[in-house]
Amino acid sequence: MTDDIREIRRLAAQVAADIYAPMADELDAERRPLPVEERKRLGELGFLGIALPEEFGGSGAPISHALAVIEELGKVCRPAAFQVFESNTGPAQVINHLGTEQQRRRWLPDIVAGEKTMAVAISEPDAGSAATDMRTAAKPVDDTYVLNGTKRWISNGGEADLYLTYARLSDAPGSKGIGGIVVEKTAPGLSFGAQEKLMGFRGIPSADVIFDDVVAPADNVVVPAGGFGKLFGVFSIERLGNTTMSLAVAQAALDRTRAYVQEREQFGKPLVEFQSVQTNLADMVLQVEAARALLEKAADSAGTGLPDPFKVSLAKCTANEMAKRVTDLGMQLHGGNGYTEEYGLERLHRDAHGWAIAGGTPAMQRTRIVSELLGRRFDQRG
Repeated sequence: MTDDIREIRRLAAQVAADIYAPMADELDAERRPLPVEERKRLGELGFLGIALPEEFGGSGAPISHALAVIEELGKVCRPAAFQVFESNTGPAQVINHLGTEQQRRRWLPDIVAGEKTMAVAISEPDAGSAATDMRTAAKPVDDTYVLNGTKRWISNGGEADLYLTYARLSDAPGSKGIGGIVVEKTAPGLSFGAQEKLMGFRGIPSADVIFDDVVAPADNVVVPAGGFGKLFGVFSIERLGNTTMSLAVAQAALDRTRAYVQEREQFGKPLVEFQSVQTNLADMVLQVEAARALLEKAADSAGTGLPDPFKVSLAKCTANEMAKRVTDLGMQLHGGNGYTEEYGLERLHRDAHGWAIAGGTPAMQRTRIVSELLGRRFDQRG
């Protein structure tokens, strides 16, 4: 770990403890998103532009620096960490890597400052993992595109100011017709479904995004039809963010459990004196450290560019499943207390399941791992 990362991790941990830990319980219980003023605070701290270019207000640092902040905030308050996740590893990176100079200057400074947020709209009611089955269409009309369709499971749906929408920009079949276009929240015809009541992810809004003859300027096309592969190439950065969120959840469970088994007594001695507790605690450490090593390897492959998709899939699949197991072990070692809201383990377990679905399930990551390993694609439709 470099001195730069140590310092930014220390600062993020302090901010998390002083500012966001006190509000985390309330945001979860009331399913409220992080207040706008707190998002702007993250912008003022420089957290929203760590991995974005200096010319747009960012720091131009390697993605590993942003992941360190996401982890420290994610240990205590996922809604706060999500804001750093979205700006540094989310759709803003598509604009950064694939957008025109005009588009970058138009959208990135506001995102870095926390003035605006951008969500990515990919999944649909009948197109989740099978993303190329999407039906949302953007038809060219003069110097605009007219969008119709519905997007589902959109994190920050209804809250974000901008939506990077994956849609059919031409009539070409399969992935050949898919591109990406940005739609503003204020566009006439754009509406949102009711907020989903999810098992976890509370404080991170999720809702359908509905397009009914929504008009977007042709200048908002970030990737034209046929650029689906490019879009998902940059999506590997988002998967680094997903991986980090899973790691943060698991590390928090491990930290809480390590303290608990040394303090809690049964049969006249601390829990940690029992061999079965030692075994479970050791398993938690082994799994967290293994996932961390894979994440660091994947992040190092990116630097300030795009990561190796094979390394990303290895890290994401491992971390996603690890977080579910580690939070479950933590609940078990807390006994009845682990099943209460007071100790925070049940919330960590709920969120662990959410991050395992977001950005590509472990099942799909396994397919990607084999595809990258063998250098070939597999048709899931046969």
